[in-house]
Amino acid sequence: MTSQRRFNVFSFFKNLPSVLLDTTVKCISTTLGKHYQLYFLWDQLDINMRKSKYNSPSTVQLQIIRNTSFFNKHSADQLWKGVTSVSNAGKKRGRGKGIGQKRAKDLNRGQMIGVGKENIVWPGLNAPIIRGKELVKREKLPKDEERMNEILKLRDNMGRFRPLRLDPLERGWSGNRMPGRSIGEPDAIGEDAFEDFDTKVLETKTVCTMSGIFGRVRRLSMFVITGNGNGLAGFALAKGNGMKSVMRKVKARAAQKLIYIERYNDHTVYHDFYCRFYQTKIFVKRKPAGYGLVCHRAIKTMCEVIGIKDLYAKVEGPSNVQHITKAFFIGLLQQKTHQQLAEEKGLHLVEFREETSNFPKVLCSPEVTPLRKLDQIPPTEELDYNLYTMDGKVELKRKNYPPGYTLLPSWNIHLKKLAKYRNHDKIRLELMAEHDRLCSFYSDQYPECDPLYDHKKLEDQESESY
Repeated sequence: MTSQRRFNVFSFFKNLPSVLLDTTVKCISTTLGKHYQLYFLWDQLDINMRKSKYNSPSTVQLQIIRNTSFFNKHSADQLWKGVTSVSNAGKKRGRGKGIGQKRAKDLNRGQMIGVGKENIVWPGLNAPIIRGKELVKREKLPKDEERMNEILKLRDNMGRFRPLRLDPLERGWSGNRMPGRSIGEPDAIGEDAFEDFDTKVLETKTVCTMSGIFGRVRRLSMFVITGNGNGLAGFALAKGNGMKSVMRKVKARAAQKLIYIERYNDHTVYHDFYCRFYQTKIFVKRKPAGYGLVCHRAIKTMCEVIGIKDLYAKVEGPSNVQHITKAFFIGLLQQKTHQQLAEEKGLHLVEFREETSNFPKVLCSPEVTPLRKLDQIPPTEELDYNLYTMDGKVELKRKNYPPGYTLLPSWNIHLKKLAKYRNHDKIRLELMAEHDRLCSFYSDQYPECDPLYDHKKLEDQESESY
């Protein structure tokens, strides 16, 4: 729709100086709004003469235009959605495979109102109306050649997504994925703050539910474990629509299910045990200090949160992370301390270790239960520590068959060649442990026997002596 109105405003502009004419026209245009355009059609007068003699326009034509098109009918978010997304029907047909790589750009970044390609000074818009005692006039400045290049460069860098680089110690099990990563301590509940706690993700996955109203609804599922590294830990599962809401919910839920785990000397379990949850079976063995954690990556993450430093565990059957977690916690809760074993049996608990030449060491004695004597112990009672803690079960170990190449004649030739080197590794280790370096009792008398001795220096000394 276009409507034209022609009227005479000569009486209004009669005494108006031409210096203020541009500012007045601008104010009228601003009042009419952004969808209107104001056109002034001047009479056939000489412009230079009119400005010099302060003449005013005699006739003004006001033309109101409402422009409606595709670009001003839809918002920028709606336009970008057509590029950066695909419908469910399109996904089923294979369209939009590279949609995740496209990101919406803010085309207004780097631009200012009143600054364009022509580089014109507009008083009251991109410049002050009065500068000092002078009235700023509208003028055209030289074009800025670098302005458009900088805007295009800014837009090119805008669509690129660069993930934050994580420290190698903060990464998860595989790349930058969530399982195995730390998400911080749980939020405080009232006055109870979870200090020294750490929460680690064990599993994340997308789950779907079918609804008659919304159709297939996708949600995020997260399974985590939290603990203070001193025997107190708990695990939980939560689902939600967003990553932040799920993380907050699952940390709070895990903090409400804390369990205290007994540890032997604060570094390993009390005894070997076998645990099972459905078809997932775990064989856990305690190890001496310094052995480390040799186990499934989920069990290793749980041990770090609980505070177990030395452990060996073998998982058999399905490797479902939630089943592994539940089976491992069942085994930890069912283990018995040394004092509990002594009270159950009514006997002393004695330890024999190879590093102490199997010298007997009494770990604990019954305090409540009366101590039994030798004639009170039936001959059929099981006194073996491992068999008693494993409830009479024995692990079936697979026989290690020798490799096929050991049956060949060339293997015997190989053994004969290495016969003179068979104890070198052992002797080298013993020398390093005794002397802190690779040397022998002849090294002081014959320094050239030391492998770190500079033989070239010795040859130079001998040549100088001759």
